[in-house]
Amino acid sequence: MLMLGYIILIIAILILSYALIILFLTLISIRRGKFYFPNLIKPGLIVVEGLLRSIWRALRLDDKELISFTIRLRNQMNHDKFCAVPMNKRAIFLPQCLRSAKCPADLTTEGLVCRRCMRCGIGSVIDQLENDGRMVFIIPGSTFIKRMIKEYHPRAIVGVGCLLEVKEGLEMADSIDMIAMGVVTSKDGCVETTMEWEKLLEVVELVPGDPLTASSLAP
Repeated sequence: MLMLGYIILIIAILILSYALIILFLTLISIRRGKFYFPNLIKPGLIVVEGLLRSIWRALRLDDKELISFTIRLRNQMNHDKFCAVPMNKRAIFLPQCLRSAKCPADLTTEGLVCRRCMRCGIGSVIDQLENDGRMVFIIPGSTFIKRMIKEYHPRAIVGVGCLLEVKEGLEMADSIDMIAMGVVTSKDGCVETTMEWEKLLEVVELVPGDPLTASSLAP
C-alpha cells in the first residue's frame, strides 16, 4: 500500500508539473504574441484542461483569454492545410443567432435557407461566401455540422460562433480529423449577434501563400 501511495504521489507531481509547463508556455506565448512549442501546448490544453483552468483562475486570469488563445493556436496550426484545400471543398457554418429577429428564412434539414432579405449581415455576404463553390450552412445547433460533413464530405470547414462554441467546434473537428478554422462573433448572445464579416471573408478565401493575419486569427 505504501508503494502504491508513492506511485500515486509521483503521478500527481508529474501531472501538476506538466500543467505548470503548459501554463508557462501559454502565458509567455500570450504575452509575447508568439506560439512557443505549439505541438506541446495543443495536447496539453486538452489533457490537463481542468487542472490548467483551475490554476488559471487561481491566478485571477480571465477564462476568455485562455479560450481565445486556444482558438488562435488551432487556427495557426491548421492554416497551411486549410489554404491547400480547394474552394469547392470548403464548408462554412454560420450560427442562426446572426440572423434578424424578423428573419423570414425557413428551417430545412440542412439549416436555414437565406432569402437575401438584407435584414441582417448574412444577406449581404452570403453570395461572396458561396463564391467558387463554397458550401454555406446557417445552422440552429452543432448537431447539424457532423450531419452536413457526413453528407457533403468537405475537406475543410470554417465555424463561426461565440468563444466557447468555436473552441468546442475546433476540438470536435480535430477529433474527426477535419481541417477547421474558427471565427468568433463580435457580440455574444442568442439573438441578433454580430460579427466582423471582413474577418470571415479573409479566412474563407485563404489560398496557399496567404498569411493568417493577427486580425483574422481569432478575437
